[in-house]
Amino acid sequence: MAEAKYLAEEVFDPADEYRPAPAPEPEIAAWKTGGIRIGIHTSIAGDVRRALDLAHGLGANALQIFSASPRMWIRGASRITDADAAHFRARRNELTLGPLVIHCNYLINLASPSLVLRTRSVQAFHQELVRGLALGADYIVLHPGSALGAEPAAAIGLIAQSLKQATRGLNLGGMRILLENTAGQGSSIGSNFVELRAIIDACPELSLGVCIDTAHTFAMGWDIRTLVGLNRALSELDRVIGIDRVAVVHVNDSKTHLGSRVDRHQHIGKGKIGLEAFRRILNHPLLAKAAFILETPIDRPGDDRRNVATLWKLVGKTVKATGKRDGMKARRTRYRIRIRRVAKRSRRR
Repeated sequence: MAEAKYLAEEVFDPADEYRPAPAPEPEIAAWKTGGIRIGIHTSIAGDVRRALDLAHGLGANALQIFSASPRMWIRGASRITDADAAHFRARRNELTLGPLVIHCNYLINLASPSLVLRTRSVQAFHQELVRGLALGADYIVLHPGSALGAEPAAAIGLIAQSLKQATRGLNLGGMRILLENTAGQGSSIGSNFVELRAIIDACPELSLGVCIDTAHTFAMGWDIRTLVGLNRALSELDRVIGIDRVAVVHVNDSKTHLGSRVDRHQHIGKGKIGLEAFRRILNHPLLAKAAFILETPIDRPGDDRRNVATLWKLVGKTVKATGKRDGMKARRTRYRIRIRRVAKRSRRR
């Protein structure tokens, strides 16, 4: 009988039940203030963090970068160290810059009929995604690829297959892949909205969006110089792809004429599209949720600063540059080098 006191019946108390704490709601990025986002492609030379201070110093509140050299294949994984990535994310948060857009290596061709080149491209794009995740990028912009003589439908199939292979094993989270429309040169895929939509439809498991380049759109024959022409282009874009998928607009004037199918960027208001057209583009209600990113050339010191200032003026704001007055160094593009060589040969004759 003495043991009875140890055999007391246990009573279930609901308060004792284990209840896991609810997952915290994701924090809203500091840059998502709801205002217009104007950015520029900045250099990562020396230190990837330098690009943040360059963009901020030029008066931009968004930016685009390359995560590695854009014109060469990189041996190995070329990962960004955890320490560098952490410092980059912290500095970006301090400056409230966003979105952060990463433009892919120009050599990547997910549509290549060559298995060797396509495999290399898939690997390179996979590494772009890995670096983008490390840096906390919001968007990865990719040129869909070139068919190199193959039928467009076959090339689109290869692009979709390559996208799925490159993203395998990765949790992209909130980072989104954006397909950029092209100027229609050669056998490039994505010069028309139907091809971009076909790629999106072929990858239902991926959250794909689009990046629209104004110079490319103009070179493809869309006369965005007038309000009627701009509305027609945006209406078709909305009908075929959906305007909600347009996350970034590359804002570039064009050195070449309407329908040229030649991709040559010019300073805002100095090319064939013109200043007033960009005023309408930047203030168009259908593009209110898109970020506007400059990819204009730097022919003279200060060109980057002047182009950023021009965009702010077109939306009715004055934003003063706070960094180094001349911004990034002038760079000799392949186009300018070629022109100089032709001029030298002409003088010799």
